[in-house]
Amino acid sequence: MSFKTVSASKTTITELMIPSYANFGGKIHGGILLSLMDKAAFACASKHAGSYCVTVSVDTVDFLQPIEVGELVSLNASVHYVGRSSMLIGIKVISENVTESTVRNTNISFFTMVAKDQKDKPKEVPGLILETEDDVKKFIEGIERKRMKDVYKKGIISLHNKVVPMENLDKLESERCQVNLKK
Repeated sequence: MSFKTVSASKTTITELMIPSYANFGGKIHGGILLSLMDKAAFACASKHAGSYCVTVSVDTVDFLQPIEVGELVSLNASVHYVGRSSMLIGIKVISENVTESTVRNTNISFFTMVAKDQKDKPKEVPGLILETEDDVKKFIEGIERKRMKDVYKKGIISLHNKVVPMENLDKLESERCQVNLKK
């Protein structure tokens, strides 16, 4: 098995936020940011894997602060964890207002990417060489994220198979909903 350092695949994409990226509220649309994050995750994962990669999940997207038109946005992506064919890519989004000399962390996200071979089958990726304490911390956090995701999936499937709607109407009493079933 081959190994690569975290630093070998670190990727930064910087883009100017233009008016066509804005939503009705005048801030940069979340969908634009998600698309840019996906590009950064792809670039980072492909550099590490040495092959084409696909997004299999977006584990979290935290929108911490809005981004304004005219700001420079840098998406910093790095491999946090590797499995056999999957990689957890962490993305930190930094927004810079060059006229005011301000820099803000606006988004954090985690993408799970899978490497593919030429027959579109999952391909084994290189292991990860951890060179810093931060690399070790992120890898261990990646192990825990994977474990929690597996527990969550199993719990949701189990819950879905157990819930009988009409036997659980009492759970809706304190919620903001009305039940008006059609006969």
